[in-house]
Amino acid sequence: MIVEKATEKTIKLYYDLYVPDGGDPSRPAPLLIALHGYEGNKESMMAMARKVNSRDFIIASIQAPNAFFVPSLDDRESRRIGFGWMLQYKAEDSLRTHHETILSTIAETAAEFPIDEGAVFLMGFSQSVAMNYRFAFSYPGFIKGIVAICGGIPGDWNEDKYQNSDTDVLIIAGEKDQFYPKERTATFGEAIARRAKSVDYGLYPGGHVFPRESVGMINEWLIARLPAA
Repeated sequence: MIVEKATEKTIKLYYDLYVPDGGDPSRPAPLLIALHGYEGNKESMMAMARKVNSRDFIIASIQAPNAFFVPSLDDRESRRIGFGWMLQYKAEDSLRTHHETILSTIAETAAEFPIDEGAVFLMGFSQSVAMNYRFAFSYPGFIKGIVAICGGIPGDWNEDKYQNSDTDVLIIAGEKDQFYPKERTATFGEAIARRAKSVDYGLYPGGHVFPRESVGMINEWLIARLPAA
């Protein structure tokens, strides 16, 4: 007889934490949690998050748990390490790891710095977008806003497992995105609006990349949702 068993083990997930200089250390700060896409890393996503706003937010850029070799961006003959969030085998384990990592990152940051719990935002690119939706609408009221860049919606979005939440969503899409064409992303707003407080949509030139032209819009959208705005 063969019976499948599972053993629980603890792994370390790494994240970079950025705290702006010159802020009031006694004043709770908004927290922007940034998650890279497939083959990305915490350094690349932190760089983009800081381009959005390096003055008003504490930023946590989390690195996905699954590491693998991918071609180097500079030299296709060499290899670098990329990271991914999702495994198709027992996908529920990947989702649980993502959720627990978001919760622990918030808790650890709040233990070290004063965090405005009413101004916690998730910003994800590509693969992490659907996972961020799953988190926010599994923990209603926990996330103030989601910035969803070149990503999809959960495949089980129409099921009753997700709840309505007082969460705003900004969808950023690429006009020539080969994975998420504009004809497809244009339908996401209506689907997300069934559970979100509000949904905004921005379409930019380019393919499946973080549109540099969207940085200003994302910053304005975030600032408009801070308590002092």
